[in-house]
Amino acid sequence: MTTPEFDPRRIRRLRRYTWWSIVPMQPFYVLAPLLLLLVGASEGRYSTVEVVLLAVVAVLAAIDGTWMATSLMQGLGHGKHRPVVHVVVFAAALAAMAYTMHKDGSGALWSMVVSGLAGVHVSAAPYRLRWPLAIGTALAVAVIGTFASSPDDPLRGLIPGVFTAVLVSIVMSLVLAAVWFWDIVLELDRARTVSAELAVANERLRFAADLHDIQGHHLQVIALKGELTERLVGHDDAAARAQAAEIAELARTALKDTRDVVHGYRGSKLTAELDNAREILEAAGVKTTVDGDATAVPPPLQPLFGALVREGTTNVLRHSRAENCRLSIAVEGARTSIVLRNDRVKPPNGEAGSGIDGLRQRFSTMGGHVEARLVDDWFELRGTAAEPGRTS
Repeated sequence: MTTPEFDPRRIRRLRRYTWWSIVPMQPFYVLAPLLLLLVGASEGRYSTVEVVLLAVVAVLAAIDGTWMATSLMQGLGHGKHRPVVHVVVFAAALAAMAYTMHKDGSGALWSMVVSGLAGVHVSAAPYRLRWPLAIGTALAVAVIGTFASSPDDPLRGLIPGVFTAVLVSIVMSLVLAAVWFWDIVLELDRARTVSAELAVANERLRFAADLHDIQGHHLQVIALKGELTERLVGHDDAAARAQAAEIAELARTALKDTRDVVHGYRGSKLTAELDNAREILEAAGVKTTVDGDATAVPPPLQPLFGALVREGTTNVLRHSRAENCRLSIAVEGARTSIVLRNDRVKPPNGEAGSGIDGLRQRFSTMGGHVEARLVDDWFELRGTAAEPGRTS
């Protein structure tokens, strides 16, 4: 079974869907009560003072609800809290609902204003307060709606009161569910980012472990032979010279092995580097495709192009917001060319860094060359080299 490839565009689409599901809804809930208020004013059921006060409450509810909904795009419990303002606006919305239910029975529409505010406030509340607030709001709406509908006969007003409470509860639940689902996606996205960072860290640790193994072994032997040479001087000069020669040879071997690790990770195969690069990039949400056969690259060039792949992968992670990365391998006779391309370059320029300068120096020693440039808003890193000893 193949693992589905991560596509960051799905998160952006879900973000847009969630935004449209919660942010514009509070102004939408306010439209119907305002329209009904204008109709009531034209029919003489509402005075100018009543229209102004109720319109102010509706506008304040729309502003407060939209502001809270926007902050909820950071996830559950991440809303920006202004407790005094929220309490005043919510109480005013409840009062407007009760007043209109008592006056002409239009409170059901005003309950939508209350439900929108309740949904965003409950979603923004800390976890320990979320359920108490939701249950308390539903009960308060039921009680207020019951007595506002029929102050003299609460049993008669029970039906509209319960209906209003159910309506508010449904809207609260929908808003809470949308924000909860978006919060889960945000947590998964953060975990994916951490996974990519860990993959890079593990690669660095692998390099550090290889370097430590080589340097530690050689330096320990050199230290022991140095002590032995010191003791032999003046007692057995011939043996001391032999030990000194061995120390020099060990130092040269250590230097060579260190260069092998730094330049080619002990001459690791290109296929291994491609697997590592694909794992790291896909963990970071970059769709990666490879065209060509890495095993066709001549063995003497494998470490060289492995370094190119490593540097290119680092550039993609550090200097872009890439969604796609394409790597092409072409072997034509003695000449091998590898091209690594990625989109969404950041910053949008083709300037090469010190890593690419180092690659150019390495390739030049093998008679090859490296190019880094922008092509149609894609960053392109191209390395070309010929197999030593072959002319065609």
